[in-house]
Amino acid sequence: MTLASRPSPRTDYSMRKWVFDDTPGKYEIDLSRSYIDGGRLSELTLPPDLELGYGADRGTEPLREQIASLYKGHADSVLVTHGAQEALALAYSTLLRPGDQVVTFRPGWQQSWDAPDLMGCQVEAIDLDQDLGIDLAAVAERVSSRLRMIVVNSPCNPTGRRARRAELDALLRTVTEHDGYLLLDQNYEPDLSTSAAIDSDRVISVSGLSKIYGFPGLRVGWMYGAPEIVQACAEHKHLTSIANSVLCEVLACDVLSRSEHYLSKYRREVSAGIDILTRWSAQHQDTLRLTPPEETPFGWFQLLDGSDSMSFCRQALEQGVLLMPAETLGGVSGFRVGVAIPPAELSEGLRRIDYILANQHDFERRTTG
Repeated sequence: MTLASRPSPRTDYSMRKWVFDDTPGKYEIDLSRSYIDGGRLSELTLPPDLELGYGADRGTEPLREQIASLYKGHADSVLVTHGAQEALALAYSTLLRPGDQVVTFRPGWQQSWDAPDLMGCQVEAIDLDQDLGIDLAAVAERVSSRLRMIVVNSPCNPTGRRARRAELDALLRTVTEHDGYLLLDQNYEPDLSTSAAIDSDRVISVSGLSKIYGFPGLRVGWMYGAPEIVQACAEHKHLTSIANSVLCEVLACDVLSRSEHYLSKYRREVSAGIDILTRWSAQHQDTLRLTPPEETPFGWFQLLDGSDSMSFCRQALEQGVLLMPAETLGGVSGFRVGVAIPPAELSEGLRRIDYILANQHDFERRTTG
């Protein structure tokens, strides 16, 4: 069996396949997005005489200091990476070994169960509870003596729910008892000064400029953690990408120098989109349940009849609307709707979903007949 075909704990249908293989060119309205509108190069200042050298393996000092200030911490706790995805991958490759146990949660981010599984780890992907919170009883039941890492996405992609402090405290106690680590994917957390990584060397926080700041094209992410963990991850990074683009790091410094501007823009756009989505969902309480988003640029809907969400999202695609089905996120009977887009575009996309809901029986008869 090749690595490409190796089964994972639960990836029914990959996001990569849905986004890059099966849907391009088939929609006019993208409601699958998980970030605000992309920023423009014209917004930023680029020194014309910038020397395009290798840069620094851990990131330039000015950028690391700016990132540390978000945590009200220190630059020696920061490693700059090629997007948050590389930061997560470096944490796995540095801290995990074959046979280690990794606990993660679903629906959630596919990498958190697939990447450790490919490394030979024992992965426990635990379903969130009925309220989409962390099921601490299930964690206690399934943790083994081989526990090395618990991975939490907060606020969660796709549910939009922020992990409660009591939940994180309980998980931190668990990893501490097993000499392990709590890895926090905080890409959707606007206020990183509240991160649990500030108070414990057992916690690693990961974030970046893609989701909240709207600059995914810069591919700038980071981890914040104990200096010795950051240094070990930097040594692993030298074996792969060595360093980030100097060009992108300079532009990232410009973005973070105006962080309050971009955070205000994010909160404003997200708030307006959530308001539209909440009002729309109130019209469909008999068929859909919306989990109230907690400062995320998307909302999570569950299909109350338990029907197949992939089928529902394919019906939306026929109407020119791209949604993100639960199957791509380790879930069932649900879909994610992005809200940080122009209000008129969001409203039109929801209007087309109205049509699907009103004609659901016709769609089902056509696809099964």
